[in-house]
Amino acid sequence: MRVLIALGGNAMTSADGKARPADQIAAVATAMEPVADLVAVGLDVVITHGNGPQVGNLLVKNELAASVVPPVTIDWCGAQTQGTIGFIVLNALERALAARGVRRRVAAVVTRTLVDASDPGFGRPTKPIGRYLPPPEAKVLIEHGQVWEDRGPRGWRRVVASPEPVEVLDAAAVAALLAAGFVVVANGGGGIPVVRQPDGSVVGVEAVVDKDLGAALLGRALGVEMLVIATDVDGAVLGFGTPGERPVGTVDAATLRGYAAQGHFAGGSMGPKVEAACQFVEHGGRRAVITTLGRIAEAVRDDVGTTVLPVDITREVAGHG
Repeated sequence: MRVLIALGGNAMTSADGKARPADQIAAVATAMEPVADLVAVGLDVVITHGNGPQVGNLLVKNELAASVVPPVTIDWCGAQTQGTIGFIVLNALERALAARGVRRRVAAVVTRTLVDASDPGFGRPTKPIGRYLPPPEAKVLIEHGQVWEDRGPRGWRRVVASPEPVEVLDAAAVAALLAAGFVVVANGGGGIPVVRQPDGSVVGVEAVVDKDLGAALLGRALGVEMLVIATDVDGAVLGFGTPGERPVGTVDAATLRGYAAQGHFAGGSMGPKVEAACQFVEHGGRRAVITTLGRIAEAVRDDVGTTVLPVDITREVAGHG
């Protein structure tokens, strides 16, 4: 079976959210233990990951140095973090596999995701990124062409577009490596956002692609059977924060979309994960699971966390209950 594991940003930092190099290396080493267990039992594994804390660090460097050197663009930040996190993951996974006596090659692919230049998000950027700054510091970055908004007493914050992913342009390279027996790290941070030019070439754009939506798209391109979205909670819940709060459990995509329409899942956190899980099974995936990092291996064997199935399979399970 071919499994795609989407690691949340929490898997790349320490428990208190710090993202110093040593913190990231230690966190990734922990994350690769259950991944190595899956590889050890013969599964074909693809890994993708978030990069929010890492991009945030690069943005701080941009801000501090903006009066000295021009800040790099968001697509460059995405490419840099794909390379850095990929490097850390490869080292950690190789060590974990060696400890299990498993000989599998690993590789990381710098991956671009095509978005539509006419996506509405580009007309009015709304995705907040980075830290709050006082007006004079934000002004320097605005002069470099960035979009910042006045957020009241906390200061100004940068906003960028978050367009829908259309195509993972480098999926064929990932597929070739999988066919050759590699465990592959790809499409980190949802992929480096690019748009198509009139001459057919592509260029990077100032945008952020949701990591989980990018994972669902990559999974479909690779013919992956199962998507595991690893996050810092055990799964989606209904009535979050209320006395009637309860876990979603195993559900079909249509029912889960109904819950989403009722407003059960926050747009900036669980909402994109739910949407990605639904998209994945609606386009041919057998199962999508939202659960904690520590239950990745368990998620492949059993229904844990929030397990999302196609409607027909869910009905079949119910019929045999």
